[in-house]
Amino acid sequence: MKRIVLFASGSGSNVENIANYFKDNPLVTITSVFTNKRDAKVIDRCNRLNISALYFNKESFSKSDCLLSILKGMDPDLIILAGFLLKIPKNFVTAFPNKIVNIHPALLPKYGGKGMYGMNVHNAVKNNNETETGITIHYVNENYDEGAIIHQAKTTVTKEDSPENIAEKVHALEYEYFPKVIDQILSN
Repeated sequence: MKRIVLFASGSGSNVENIANYFKDNPLVTITSVFTNKRDAKVIDRCNRLNISALYFNKESFSKSDCLLSILKGMDPDLIILAGFLLKIPKNFVTAFPNKIVNIHPALLPKYGGKGMYGMNVHNAVKNNNETETGITIHYVNENYDEGAIIHQAKTTVTKEDSPENIAEKVHALEYEYFPKVIDQILSN
């Protein structure tokens, strides 16, 4: 049995997509979803999907080993960042080498780093007249968006595309590829 732990900060649409992808797979289980926002919509999704959701504060994440100890006790095969906005502390990266995977809404190394998430990325893509964008699924290291790239998928950007259109195209790529890539990592 492969165990996945997910981290999310927002609505949890990627969490739900991943849960639905693996729901009929007896070899994979989502052990828990962790969120750093008490009012995150991902908690409602987890309740509906019957997945354990745990809220944590920033101090337990970055200034103590409390959360790290809980995670170690769960013995996850993969930790998936599905719309999680905090930087992963070095002690987590050290404890789980090549086991923490993130999805970024751009073709890294472009539009990565602190503050580059969600609509900030899509606005930057539009403002720089990019002709393509996409997603990057990568391992997490101690720096924002700099871990080894596992998979990228592209979509075209036209002059007529608004940042909202770009976001829709990128979300479609996330939903299509993220669960499949997770599945491939677990199978290797």
